[in-house]
Amino acid sequence: MRSFVPIFAAAALAAMVFPVPIQAAESDPASEPSVLAVSRTMPAVVNIATERTIKREVQDPSLQFFDYFYGNGRGGVRELRQKVQSLGSGFIVDPKGYIVTNQHVVEQAADLKIQVTTSDGKSYNAHYIAGDPAVDLAFIKIDGDKPFPSIDLENLSPNLLGETVLALGNPLGYGSAVSRGILSAMNRSVTVENVEYNNLVQTDAAINPGNSGGPLVDLNGKLVGINSVKMAYTPQGVPTQGIGFAIPGSIVRGRVAEFMRQAKNAPPVPEKVAETTLAQKLFGLQVQQLTPSLSDAMGFERGRGVLIADVEDGSPASDAGMQRGLLIFKVGRFPVNSPEELENVLKKAASGEQADFLVGVVRQLAGRNFSQLQTVTLTAR
Repeated sequence: MRSFVPIFAAAALAAMVFPVPIQAAESDPASEPSVLAVSRTMPAVVNIATERTIKREVQDPSLQFFDYFYGNGRGGVRELRQKVQSLGSGFIVDPKGYIVTNQHVVEQAADLKIQVTTSDGKSYNAHYIAGDPAVDLAFIKIDGDKPFPSIDLENLSPNLLGETVLALGNPLGYGSAVSRGILSAMNRSVTVENVEYNNLVQTDAAINPGNSGGPLVDLNGKLVGINSVKMAYTPQGVPTQGIGFAIPGSIVRGRVAEFMRQAKNAPPVPEKVAETTLAQKLFGLQVQQLTPSLSDAMGFERGRGVLIADVEDGSPASDAGMQRGLLIFKVGRFPVNSPEELENVLKKAASGEQADFLVGVVRQLAGRNFSQLQTVTLTAR
């Protein structure tokens, strides 16, 4: 008797041997959460470029010996001007053009220039409003003809461990870029150049030089924090990977509220700010903060003294021979390591009174730094 296979059984067997391909559903990259988050936040991210002009006087070591015996103390002296540039990031927090970034990105100095480039490629001159070095935050402003896109500080990310985060900014000066990671840890403390920063959040999203000041956001585009520090090596010199830190959004929101109050209470900023300090008024001195980067660039010891940026002609300081490039270490018995400390010391000075300035210069001879100190007595005008 001849056997046969029912038609429906044959079809089932064929389907098992030759399965029908299933058409995979296509995903639209434009609908990915990370793409949507970047599209919402990147228009508010800016690139920040700063420039300082450092003036210093140097003397040819080969002429110092002869100048000591036969010259007038100025032989072989020439002025060098060095431009120090830095790059960083920031983001707009108010449609009027208010921007928050890291303090170390826009540290104040004489002749400081801040150039901001928005995501649409337009460039603006920005002016510094306020800052808080203790938490490494600064507030600057640009002016435009229409409202700027901004990131909302009222609706922050919940900052949950393991949540996906995106670091936006200007790494290595290449322009706007995005890196992706997770929120790795909370309440971290990091010491950078002898300054301790607390309550930071940690992420493994790539943070490179130039990312500083840019936003760290979640997949809803809500602010997690401000990119601040990358740990490349442990204190013992061991290389690390995927350890970056950001200032939490809650701290940013609180400081920005304070900065905004200062901005509203301040008078309009003119084209060029000309604030007269006590050092200028009494002695004709313009000083600037000797920041770590400035110290390294000029070969000075970090953390000591303030730099004389300029001396007014015909002033008590000029008549006494004080010059640009010298350092002020003390006034009387009081050490001064910042322009603010110098101003506080000079609050007690009055016209006609004398003050002793311990000044010095660091010169490099045969590859070694030598400090020359001298006390200069100035009479306040």
